[in-house]
Amino acid sequence: MSKNKIPTKVITGPKTRFSYLTVNEPKTPLGGGTPKYSVSLIIPKSDTVTVNKIKAAIKAAYEEGQGKLKGNSKSVPALSAIKTPLRDGDKERPGDEAYANSYFVNANSNSKPGVVDANLQPILDTSELYSGIYGRASLTFYAFNVNGNKGVASCLNNLQKLADGEPLGSHSRAEDDFAIEDDEDDFLD
Repeated sequence: MSKNKIPTKVITGPKTRFSYLTVNEPKTPLGGGTPKYSVSLIIPKSDTVTVNKIKAAIKAAYEEGQGKLKGNSKSVPALSAIKTPLRDGDKERPGDEAYANSYFVNANSNSKPGVVDANLQPILDTSELYSGIYGRASLTFYAFNVNGNKGVASCLNNLQKLADGEPLGSHSRAEDDFAIEDDEDDFLD
């Protein structure tokens, strides 16, 4: 049985991939505002356990947030009519191989998330944390109603890095850039 007793909290499965990972220093969102820590979690569609847990947490956050979602209106909008954080990578990121056959959830936090390794030891070397690694994430889902925008969002609690992965984006690793190829001439010869 799961230790998780909070219906709006989810721990993702171990095949979750981290993209747009900003956990070393907070980043100011486009358009300004409070700097935040954030990640885009890529979840394989085959991980139905995690996907179903996220759907249940979104529904729980919707139920808990009825008063907030109603606001000054006469009724609460239907869950299907508001923004939710579980998105389809095939539909919203066509052509991006990292998001193929996957769902994704964008999560952020005003406070620095805890980040541990597979042995639950804090990761202090920030070079270990880059877009493309695999692991698990702890998220809490909540309802929001801000300036007429209503929906359910996700808060990033903590991350656990379980495995390295091919770096995402245009940033290459120094080890790869400067690896000596067998067919290269040594310029000192």
